[in-house]
Amino acid sequence: MNQQEQLSQLSEIKALMERSSKCLSLSGLSGVAAGCIALVCGSYAWWYVGGGQFASPIEVTNRFFGFPINSKPFIHVAFIAAFTLVLALGAAFFFTFQNSKKKGLQIWDASTKYFLINLFIPILSGGLFCIALIYHGELYLLASCTLIFYGLALLNASRYTHQEIRYLGISEIVLGLVSTFFIGYGIVFWLFGFGVLHIVYGNVMYLKHEK
Repeated sequence: MNQQEQLSQLSEIKALMERSSKCLSLSGLSGVAAGCIALVCGSYAWWYVGGGQFASPIEVTNRFFGFPINSKPFIHVAFIAAFTLVLALGAAFFFTFQNSKKKGLQIWDASTKYFLINLFIPILSGGLFCIALIYHGELYLLASCTLIFYGLALLNASRYTHQEIRYLGISEIVLGLVSTFFIGYGIVFWLFGFGVLHIVYGNVMYLKHEK
């Protein structure tokens, strides 16, 4: 067996090991779709809280902080957030399912299970923490906390999928930390983190792994 054949076999073994240990069916289009959904829904929330106009971020933040937790506007914004999450998860499943069929990969295996477990532990922890913030009336940290915990979730799960997820997670954490110093601009940081960054990294993943 010559050196070229040995290198070829090593490459095949490496590819098989990667396929068995990583969730490679995750589609970059999932990120693009999630980013577009976040931009549309987040922009609507900005317009709604601004009283039917795109007021300045600080004015929108102050209006939002003034809503009682049991008020109709606050419940409406909470519904928008939940709708955004459900829609983004649905788009992620759809495009990942399509990508798995295209590549002949199983959409559910051990790597997918570990990916989801490592993803949702920080997300659920962050969700409970955000509920505690709302309960205590500390709304000014909501945008920062969602970005930070989401970034931690991506970073924690990145070992089981494409490397770009790791960089996206780090970007979300950094953005969330920066946003803690600019409380009045939470909506801007949220739109950039969940909207623009998803679209950028989703495109990178798609062009690198699916095109």
